[in-house]
Amino acid sequence: MNKLVKSLLASVALSATLSAPVLAEAETAVNLDQLLKKLEQGQLFQNQQNKERESEFLAKKEQQVQMLNDAAARRNQLVQRSEQLETTFEENEIHLADLSNTLNNRMGSLKELFGVLQQVSGDMKGKFQNSIISAQFPNRDVFLDELAQKMGKSSKLASVEEIERVWFELQREMTESGKVVRFNAPVVSAETGTKNEQEVVRVGAFNLVSNGKFVEYVQQTGSLAELARQPSERYLDTASAVQEQRGELVEFALDPTGGSILGLLVQAPDLKERVEQGGTVGYVILAVGLVGLLLALERFISLTLVGGKIKRQLKEPTAKSDNPLGRVMKVKDENPNADSETLELKLSEAILREAPKLARNLTFIKIISVVAPLLGLLGTVTGMINTFQAITLFGTGDPKLMAGGISQALITTVLGLVVAIPTLLLYTVLNSRSRGLVSILQEQSAGIIAERAEQGE
Repeated sequence: MNKLVKSLLASVALSATLSAPVLAEAETAVNLDQLLKKLEQGQLFQNQQNKERESEFLAKKEQQVQMLNDAAARRNQLVQRSEQLETTFEENEIHLADLSNTLNNRMGSLKELFGVLQQVSGDMKGKFQNSIISAQFPNRDVFLDELAQKMGKSSKLASVEEIERVWFELQREMTESGKVVRFNAPVVSAETGTKNEQEVVRVGAFNLVSNGKFVEYVQQTGSLAELARQPSERYLDTASAVQEQRGELVEFALDPTGGSILGLLVQAPDLKERVEQGGTVGYVILAVGLVGLLLALERFISLTLVGGKIKRQLKEPTAKSDNPLGRVMKVKDENPNADSETLELKLSEAILREAPKLARNLTFIKIISVVAPLLGLLGTVTGMINTFQAITLFGTGDPKLMAGGISQALITTVLGLVVAIPTLLLYTVLNSRSRGLVSILQEQSAGIIAERAEQGE
């Protein structure tokens, strides 16, 4: 019995949850009669709610039907409008095709003319962008670009004024390319990076010169700037001459490519940069060559002074000790009673004592003339090793990676030959002069022996 009561109470609680407004105000049942009464009241309340909802739905049914009919009518109108637009579109396409055919027939050869005009405008735009004449007449390419786009994308025809302007710009480019013109323009200094207003000389469509220096036209910014590296002095002299002289013929280093050759020329390394390309071996070769040159200079001065003293000694009968010949002649005076054989031996001893002084350092000069090309060969081998290492790591796709090793290989060979050739020539000249002085000593010694032999007889 208790279990039945608990089940009924659970059912009542569930019904109370579904009909919250009524059951929330009802009191908790304490017996079966009260529970049955409360269930009956809740069922009556639910039936009443269902009837109200059904009435509300039936009342709105006609409204839903009306909305459905309106939507169907709207759809039919849009379908009819779509069919009308499709018909109009097809008629417009046919009409547009007829108009295009009529336009083509009426244009005739003019269509080819405008096609050529569009092509010429595009070609002239690229030429004007790279032309140094644009430094004096800027923004010429903007008009040509707009004209080409107008005729290309929108298929619009050019006006008579636009055709005449294209003609004018083309004629002005040809005319200005044969003139030497002076005008003022801002130029960026290569040293300070500042922009200064100064006179610029334009030589046709080839070169720009300002303050005795070559100037380049920067296409991206439309400005003028001095070349970071200028060519050699002989070219700069011509630049100064064309800027200083007015109305006179002067020599000028003209670049017919408009700056390409000049750009390659200034990139060529100078003497200092070529020496630096030789690396450590190149500096060693130059140091050895400098030592050889100093030794040769010292020997040349010394042998010249000694030769002059020997020549003066030949003209004087009295022997002097400030020159080799005088010291050799003193041997005769110091041995007045010696026979010819003894005197010959003493004179030979004196000559042998003087000969090393005359030939001093000549051996080192000769060694330097032999070692210099060997050092150059060493640098060549080292440079080729670096080149092959670069090829192993990066392949042969980029020649710049191999340029360092190749430069070292070639420059060191050149430096070795540059040192060896003049050093060998200097050694030959100095050795000949030294031998000539020794020959004079031997000749005079032979004369002294012959004189002593005659006296003995």
